[in-house]
Amino acid sequence: MARVVRDTRPIVISGPSGVGKGTLYGLLFQRHPDTFTLSVSHTTRPPRPGEQDGVHYHFVTREAFLELKAKDGFVESAQFGDNLYGTSKATIEEQMAKGKTVILDIEIEGVKQIKASGFPARFVFIAPPSEEELERRLRGRGTEKEEAIQKRLRQAKVELEYSKVPGMHDKIIVNDDLEKAYKELEDFVFAEPLTNL
Repeated sequence: MARVVRDTRPIVISGPSGVGKGTLYGLLFQRHPDTFTLSVSHTTRPPRPGEQDGVHYHFVTREAFLELKAKDGFVESAQFGDNLYGTSKATIEEQMAKGKTVILDIEIEGVKQIKASGFPARFVFIAPPSEEELERRLRGRGTEKEEAIQKRLRQAKVELEYSKVPGMHDKIIVNDDLEKAYKELEDFVFAEPLTNL
């Protein structure tokens, strides 16, 4: 019997790099293939080999991006290096119209923007069991130089501090055991909506 998502607001998932966010929501997609979709962001960066427009990103010109931003078309946007990234309201609305529950994997600055905009969403923070464990996972990837690891660890400290702000997230899940963390995420996602009495 397929479970039904009763609270259809998009789910904003954030947490430090290396904490296992993608693995967790990947399991949601795998186990409920017709229920969820990942929001596809807009970006001004050129596609990398193998990336498809509309699948990995919506690849747009800087002009088109800024025009959409000027029309208040994004729930959040950011600049990394020379490139702009944003989550468009229309993209989310299109998927919701298809009956999908939209998952947004967002950096902490984006979470703040979405919160400030009043856009209706549910907020989940994925936390590591400890900063030491997070560092071990980042190093275990073996894909990054020391400088990049240190930068990610500094950013993780900022995100972990932010996660402690009361009312910032609807749910904080510590990912120390994947199945346990997944069960918590799944239970949260499928929970009955809280009605304001």
